[in-house]
Amino acid sequence: MTVTTSTLPRSGRQLVFTSSQAAVYLGVSLATIRRWTDAGHISCYRTPGGQRRFSREQLDGFISSMQQGGAEDQASPNGEAERSAARKR
Repeated sequence: MTVTTSTLPRSGRQLVFTSSQAAVYLGVSLATIRRWTDAGHISCYRTPGGQRRFSREQLDGFISSMQQGGAEDQASPNGEAERSAARKR
């Protein structure tokens, strides 16, 4: 019997993602996932060891919020600086 593993189980089944799996799911780098969670753009919970975990619901909610118009401000690490510059014009 051969057992194979992948970074993401078959769609629809996985309920909890690691940071690396969340990055693959969203199509971004691991560093971006870390920045977005640290900035509060994506919610996650921490294991007792301090590792980030994401539910599919959290990630899908983030995708929905990005599609509803706040994509540039939420995704950009300089979003606040860009908004401030726009207000000054």
